[in-house]
Amino acid sequence: MLFAGVCVPGAASSWAADAPDVIDGLNAQLLATMKQAQALGVQGRYDALAPVLSKTYDIASMTRMAVGPDWEALQPAQKAALTDAFSRMMIATYAKRFDGFSGEAFKITEVTDRATDKMVKTQIVQSNGKPVPINYLMRKSGPEWRVVDVYLDGTISELASRRAEFTSILKSGGPDALIASLRKQGDRLLSGS
Repeated sequence: MLFAGVCVPGAASSWAADAPDVIDGLNAQLLATMKQAQALGVQGRYDALAPVLSKTYDIASMTRMAVGPDWEALQPAQKAALTDAFSRMMIATYAKRFDGFSGEAFKITEVTDRATDKMVKTQIVQSNGKPVPINYLMRKSGPEWRVVDVYLDGTISELASRRAEFTSILKSGGPDALIASLRKQGDRLLSGS
């Protein structure tokens, strides 16, 4: 079974899922949302995915890493606004991308240790059998394993791409421009355009 062990009702609250279990839970919710995609619409998919993505991803750390050295100069309110805007944009991106189901399956292909992190290598196997690699770099956040970067096609760091984009916006318009840009991206994705 592809998603065995995703949810164990009544399990002890002190139990912390290992990195692959966290990704299995994410994949199970993605698959369930994909199967209902048309009925849910983009906002419904956002609402269905937000809880699992917020728990699976270390969004605060990802925002900090994507902003880079400029993060330290930001005011607390700017950090909070950036983190909220980044979170909304990221979840909206998932809601927009996972917009239907045509027999796809998710599978974990390998888990490797990287110092204190883990790389969970996965594939979305399309209905034609073609695998699309998506790798998750995971780090402990307290007792929980959480995603801190995603490698699309197995090699393209989502954070590195975001950092280049964020650096450009920060240089030209400062943190308020970056917050506005992320909010606009989230709005555009959720409007369906």
